[in-house]
Amino acid sequence: MNLSLFWPLPLLASQSSANGLIKPLGHHELLLILLELALLLLVARGLGEWMRRINLPPVVGELLAGVLLGPSLLGWLFPALETAVFPRSQAQADLLAVVSWLGVLFLLVVTGLETDLNLILRKGKTALLISLGGIVVPFTTGFALGWLLPDNFLANPAERMVFSLFIATAMSISAVPVIAKVLMDLKLIRRDIGQITLAAGMTDDTIGWILLSVVAGLASSGSFDLSTVFRSVLGAVIFLAIAFTIGRTVVDQILRWVDDTIGGATAALSVVIILAFAAAALTHVLGIEAALGAFVLGILVGQSRRFNRDAGHTLEVITAGFLAPIFFATAGLKVNLMQLLEPQTLLIGLVVLAVACVGKFAGAYAGSRLGGLSHWESLAMGAGMNARGAMEIIVATIGLSLGVLNQQMYSIIVMVAIVTSLMAPPLLRWTLSKVAIGEEEAHRLRQEEQASRSFIHNVHRVLIPTSGGPNVQLAAQLVSHLAHQHPIEITTLYVASHKMPDRKRGKMPASKEALTLQDTAAEEALRAVATVLQLPENTLVQSKIVGGQNRADLILKEAARGYDLIVLGASEGQRSPSTLFNLLVDRVVQEAPCATLIVKSHLPIASGESCAIAPQTIRHILVPTIGSETSTNAVEVASAIAAQTQARLTLIHVVSPPQEEYVLYDEQTLDPFMEIAQQIVDYQVGVAANLGANAEFRILDGRSPEREILNFADREQVDLIVLGTSLRLITGRVFFGHRVDVILSQANCPVAVLSSVK
Repeated sequence: MNLSLFWPLPLLASQSSANGLIKPLGHHELLLILLELALLLLVARGLGEWMRRINLPPVVGELLAGVLLGPSLLGWLFPALETAVFPRSQAQADLLAVVSWLGVLFLLVVTGLETDLNLILRKGKTALLISLGGIVVPFTTGFALGWLLPDNFLANPAERMVFSLFIATAMSISAVPVIAKVLMDLKLIRRDIGQITLAAGMTDDTIGWILLSVVAGLASSGSFDLSTVFRSVLGAVIFLAIAFTIGRTVVDQILRWVDDTIGGATAALSVVIILAFAAAALTHVLGIEAALGAFVLGILVGQSRRFNRDAGHTLEVITAGFLAPIFFATAGLKVNLMQLLEPQTLLIGLVVLAVACVGKFAGAYAGSRLGGLSHWESLAMGAGMNARGAMEIIVATIGLSLGVLNQQMYSIIVMVAIVTSLMAPPLLRWTLSKVAIGEEEAHRLRQEEQASRSFIHNVHRVLIPTSGGPNVQLAAQLVSHLAHQHPIEITTLYVASHKMPDRKRGKMPASKEALTLQDTAAEEALRAVATVLQLPENTLVQSKIVGGQNRADLILKEAARGYDLIVLGASEGQRSPSTLFNLLVDRVVQEAPCATLIVKSHLPIASGESCAIAPQTIRHILVPTIGSETSTNAVEVASAIAAQTQARLTLIHVVSPPQEEYVLYDEQTLDPFMEIAQQIVDYQVGVAANLGANAEFRILDGRSPEREILNFADREQVDLIVLGTSLRLITGRVFFGHRVDVILSQANCPVAVLSSVK
């Protein structure tokens, strides 16, 4: 590192000491930035909502907000007011620019979270061809345009080579934040075309920013500098290589540590923002665009199984509701349409706009066709890649500051950025309306939609408290089947009931003999569960031993660390007449912060609670259903188990006819009830099929549903009954309803009760 870069720091420090403390932000400056943010957000969100009502993406209104509040309209009608609110002060502009850059970074993090890297890799060849076409053709046409423009549009006519290279680079840039926002607004970001557009856009921008760094180096030095080219290219390659190898593991481990140590959406949100800023700073230091670091970080976080989805939703809300509108509105503030009304400037501006659009469309279209996309898909790619947005405004600003562009050319390039961004949404909507969704893509989208609402797909961490009994061993076997169908992390927990040493209060520690017995019991209990956990190789399993006065408190404390499911054995300890299971299990179920799965094996206990049981064969699974969300959750769990064990899966719905005195005159038959029952089981058979299980259904009628279920289970030799229910709070006792109580007590096969969180 060149230490001479830091030589002014002591001088600045001495000057600060000599002049006193650094002054805080002035009263007037603070007032202005607050008014600017309030006004920009008001107009941007207002226009955005109006655009939504006329079926245009809100980003269109957000971009127009800045144009209306800037010199183009407000400055033309009320110049004194516009200057008072948005003064021509570098310090004031920098304050607004900081908030705008936060919008860029947050928007790209959210975009990264929504990016399916596996899909992009599958479409990698197509994305690369589109990107190359979208760079080469606009760069060539832009360079030719730079050579042909009149001298009065150049800041320095003697440096036409640098000017032409700069124009070529500006024509090559795409605005990934604008593209991402448009795709999200149109709900296209999960479509194949949306993911390919993002992949091509990011590749396009990466190459574009490398080109920009080279051209900026030429403008600064006045000569071609190979070291600048080499440093920019090498920096981008090294960053991407490290990010998707070592970086993936590091980010996952950081999120895992935060989740285990602190837990909660707030901690997850904080660490994601910290990592995003760090990644952006790193890419900025490497001489490539800071936005690239934020985008890549978003991808890595989105791939981590430990990322808190609530934190992701919060980040998206903050971005869409505050930072992104400010960013787009600020971009519009830089446009002065009045300068473009001069005849020559207007003519040149239209020529530049035409060259920019034709070059980008032609290049992206050619690359898309070479990549195997259809005609309308290729046009859609051209429409999306044509959006320049604030990225081109940043390029224009850099060109102006370097003395490559004069004020006329700056306004033209900014106009191109705004117009192309406004063109993108309607063109994308029109072209994509001609693109039929293929069968494979439609299937993937349906699966993703169902997965977003699925219970089983949102179970990532499972806690298994154990004392080694047959019930929890059978429960662990069921978890093993789930792990083969869906990647999860498992923690087995043994809670000792002895009092731990408390030196602060002067209490004596437990005896050495007692501790030895507890350690032995813990090892046996954990070993009993570990023996039956036949898991895939990539499944993360950890074991914990804790001790204290209250076992339930300790289990609940651990459960609060971000688990999605607690799996319990039904008879972990002595049952009390006032409980459904026992005091420990009842309390954990009642106060659990997540869903619970309680398993009652109905297996004999040969010799003590920690007696090992043999693997249980599951050939037939029964799920009683009433069509509720809890019933659907149970169907999902049973389907995952059935898909792994190749078990027969039966969904049963019992129609209970009402008493005769309550039957309406026109409902003397069970036909209406049977039709509803058919709709219920048809839907849930589809749920099972999506999870890889072939489910059959039976619709029965009887006045005692629990008796019909038990008789069916005995008659059909069912090996496992899975019940979905919700907790009904009764003081001191778990109560799922009388029917669940009867099935739990009377069934002749294992029963698993899935209870949703309160």
